[in-house]
Amino acid sequence: MTRAQAGHLAMLAFSALVAGSFSLGVMAAPHIAPAALNAPRFLIAAVLVGTAALATTGLPRSAARAPWRYLLLGGTFGAYFVLMFEGLKTAAPVSAAAVFTLTPVMSAAIGYILMRQITTPRMALGLSVGAAGALWVIFRADLSALRAFEVGRGEMIYFWGCVAHAVYTPLVRFLNRGEAPVVFTFGMLVAGCIVVTAYGWRDIMATDWAALPGIVWITLIYVAIFASAVTFVLLQFATLRLPSAKVMAYTYLTPSWVIVWEVMLGHDVPQVLVLGGVVLTVVALLILLKDEGR
Repeated sequence: MTRAQAGHLAMLAFSALVAGSFSLGVMAAPHIAPAALNAPRFLIAAVLVGTAALATTGLPRSAARAPWRYLLLGGTFGAYFVLMFEGLKTAAPVSAAAVFTLTPVMSAAIGYILMRQITTPRMALGLSVGAAGALWVIFRADLSALRAFEVGRGEMIYFWGCVAHAVYTPLVRFLNRGEAPVVFTFGMLVAGCIVVTAYGWRDIMATDWAALPGIVWITLIYVAIFASAVTFVLLQFATLRLPSAKVMAYTYLTPSWVIVWEVMLGHDVPQVLVLGGVVLTVVALLILLKDEGR
């Protein structure tokens, strides 16, 4: 398997795991403040990734150079997750996942600014098709809502979180100084835990942890292990092997995976017209991957 193929496989797993956080997050969001949920999430993920780093590559002193890099990355990703769970209080999971698919367009632009990563005409076409599909889902296949630009409050809040996510992806490659993905991820998680805990300290202290419903604990465990520790490593692994636009192209699979999650959880699925937008996001992914050899 080539480096590029390994990066693609990592992002395929990434998109499936991330999708679960939307379906579970919608169920947990009404019961706990976003920062109160994400502070322990970062802590648990940091312990898991740190343990993995010690067992494999170790934690060399050289990785501690310029610790501001980790604070920048951790703060950026912490902002993404806090805004995500704030948005999920009112946004539907498939609609939120569609907002997430707008990140490749933003990531491509930021990747060019930071690293002069070029977006080819085929990649631009794929990003455009994916954005069109995302907008179709976000506006629920309602042309009148699109013309009036009636975006739900939850979707708008989450959009700003996705801006932070789009900034994070090229920053990983820009700020990495040769550290192994698992080591670099550990530094980001520790910094993210510090930033989110400081931001949400009042919410953390005000939370009655013993009275939280089971779905909150299930969501916390899932997002900490699978949608944090595992996906952070996968994302960093792929980012060091693929251009930012291609890494984020796999977010186009997220709405499709969310629908699978919704079916497994026994929830309603979107109407047929809305599913047309999801199909467009899959087409966008295929267009972007076809550009691999160019």
